[in-house]
Amino acid sequence: MSTCCTDPTEPIKLDPRDLRREQELHGNLLRDLFTEHPEKVMLQQLRTANTYLRELAALRAHYDSVRKQAISLLDSPSIATLERIIKIEVDSDIAKVAQLQLQKISE
Repeated sequence: MSTCCTDPTEPIKLDPRDLRREQELHGNLLRDLFTEHPEKVMLQQLRTANTYLRELAALRAHYDSVRKQAISLLDSPSIATLERIIKIEVDSDIAKVAQLQLQKISE
């Protein structure tokens, strides 16, 4: 058997340094959530979040500032989400931000 390919039955070997780094990041995030203002922490995490989490934040985040920031970070794969926000949040500030982002993407 060739050594060029990975065996799917083999468990993935994790570097202990990577595990430690992730544990520290998780611990720092929890510390910040408990000691800082949660809205500020959410805005910081939103910058590095994937598209799914940004869409989720745009739809359901507790803070309007987080929702608006999430909407402004959405791009063309999220057009359906923007349209859904506009449909649900008729005549609100959130809908206006979503409409502006949709126009920006469409151009």
